[in-house]
Amino acid sequence: MDLEVVYCDPGGVGYHPVLHMARLAADLLEARLTTVPTSSPGRARKILALLPRTRGNTDCLLICPSPSHLASLTMIDGWRRSYGNLIAWVFDSFWPEMIPAFARMRCPFDRVFVTEREDLGTWRRTLRAPVDWLPWGADVLRLGSGAPERPVDLVRVGRQPPGWDDDATTRISVEARGLCFEGRPRSWADASDNERQLVQTFSRSKYTLSSTNLVSPSVQTHPTREYLTARWTDALAAGATVAGIPPRSETVQELLWPEALLDLRTTKIDEALDILVADVRRWNPARAALNHARALERLDWRWRFLELAQAFSRKTPTLDRELAELRVPDAGTRERAFPSGPS
Repeated sequence: MDLEVVYCDPGGVGYHPVLHMARLAADLLEARLTTVPTSSPGRARKILALLPRTRGNTDCLLICPSPSHLASLTMIDGWRRSYGNLIAWVFDSFWPEMIPAFARMRCPFDRVFVTEREDLGTWRRTLRAPVDWLPWGADVLRLGSGAPERPVDLVRVGRQPPGWDDDATTRISVEARGLCFEGRPRSWADASDNERQLVQTFSRSKYTLSSTNLVSPSVQTHPTREYLTARWTDALAAGATVAGIPPRSETVQELLWPEALLDLRTTKIDEALDILVADVRRWNPARAALNHARALERLDWRWRFLELAQAFSRKTPTLDRELAELRVPDAGTRERAFPSGPS
């Protein structure tokens, strides 16, 4: 059966990692990629969404940056008759109150995946469809690096706590400790170009600087829930260790490893730099190699696509070839380290 990957594109550099992943999914699952707008469906489309659907000849993977984007399905003309197996993958799943009414009342999806493990209970109570965990990942195989030469000690990534947010001030403090610092990486207009350049930047650095939304909030972040995002997975794909206040979540506990994170324990820059400087002195290239290897084992998007392929009863030579690269014999114990689903 044919497969269509549908991505609801809200635009903006913050969702570039998801768009790059959607392109990669379409490539490896040998599917057609379609993007749809984020505009809200009108009243007629909302009413039609409550009617039973008939099974078509094309399976559909709907990739939603947030729960509200489940409604983008209704913006596709003829969706109720076109699709056979219909699966949604929701990224910012920690906003369950944004699940559209039509999905709550008569869920059209055969299966739904969410990125945060803590969200399973709420989503399973809300939807009349199986809901399982499929977390964030990274394009480790194509873009990642375990390069030993890392002239930069610390590179800043995204939003920061107030004490770290001004790059000029941070540079002064970091360089006063004898470390090399880089501020905000340049943004690229194309999502895949942006991912490639960003991971290349990380691959030159021993550490990246990122902290949980609870100490670096913004209008887009959840006020109480902590969660994993591409700032962590992309950095680890590049072999860097993520320094800062890490998010506390079941997903972080399940997926990450001790060398992945350096908990600075405070947002006070002078106290945090004491911890960072001590860790930099202990750093050696073996840590970058280990982070890259663990990212290949646990974070590569291809493991997530394997889960999706199994859900669709689909097998493609393209995905099989790249999974084979992840399972090469000289990777030691490298094998699938992501469970098939929570109990």
